[in-house]
Amino acid sequence: MKVIPKHTIVQVGYIILAPIPGVLSRDCYETLLPVITRMVNLSLDNAIVPTKFKEAALNPFIKKAPLDHEPYSSYRPISNLRFVSKATEKIVAARLDTHLRDGDLFQLFQSAYRAGHSTEKSLTRVHNDILCDIDDGKCVILILLDPSYPFDTVDHSILFKRLKHRFGVKGKALAWLRSYLSKRSQFVYIENESSSSRGLLSGVPQGSVFGPLLYSMYVAALAEIIEKHNMSYHFYADDTQIYLSFRPSDKAEPDLSRFRIELCIQDTNCWMMANKLKLNNDKTDLLIFTTRHRPQPTLKSINAGTDLCNASDSPKNLGVCFDNLITMEKQIILI
Repeated sequence: MKVIPKHTIVQVGYIILAPIPGVLSRDCYETLLPVITRMVNLSLDNAIVPTKFKEAALNPFIKKAPLDHEPYSSYRPISNLRFVSKATEKIVAARLDTHLRDGDLFQLFQSAYRAGHSTEKSLTRVHNDILCDIDDGKCVILILLDPSYPFDTVDHSILFKRLKHRFGVKGKALAWLRSYLSKRSQFVYIENESSSSRGLLSGVPQGSVFGPLLYSMYVAALAEIIEKHNMSYHFYADDTQIYLSFRPSDKAEPDLSRFRIELCIQDTNCWMMANKLKLNNDKTDLLIFTTRHRPQPTLKSINAGTDLCNASDSPKNLGVCFDNLITMEKQIILI
């Protein structure tokens, strides 16, 4: 068996941090399982996450093939963590998932990071709601909101308060989470070269088991802002879909609907700013659904914050092209 030196970094498809890489653990799990179990139990019993578990190697991945390789914004910073660290996270995440399900604490319209709540389910629900309103003689406004680097700007003090008071995470469980997020560090690794390590004062790690679930809990309260405006919505990870319907035959309804959705976006933006998040206006998309055989709505744009957002013919929603006539023709062409 090949010996991997302690504290070295090896690359097998993606970055792995020694001393116990996943490849080695898989081949020798019967021998290593008692040791790993002991390490995990010590972490949970003492509510302490070892410092080495909290060190991440960032391997930047280009978000989409056509993007320019020069700007940092074109890359997604994926945190590669130690195998034992992720194994510990998986156990805690499973326990937290049970706590949320037993207490009916999950946000009803939050997909991603939950069994049975896939991209397909999110898209199917929103698409079905739109079709039902169209069949009822209405037009539908859909606004797609996307925050800027949301995983990196999660405020830990706000998160801990939310975990305790909204989700009932207390005692040793909350202490473990405090340890998990405190004194984290990361370095960038590209083509066998690594940067110096830097500490992280905010955010949850992308690429971890636990980070995405914590983010979903962090933004769960946003649903109350949207519901206050009587809007339909669906979350998928950090993507937010907000929509409402109106009758185009009523001349006042398009302007009233525009006012309502602009007010909702304004309150959503204020909530995000108060929670250290920020909407990316460049990625805000507006789509107005109608049919060929109905009077076309006069609504063509809305104000999203300080920017004017014009209606698009076929923006991508979770990777799927929606078109304003609900034909799905452009999506079919892309397949």
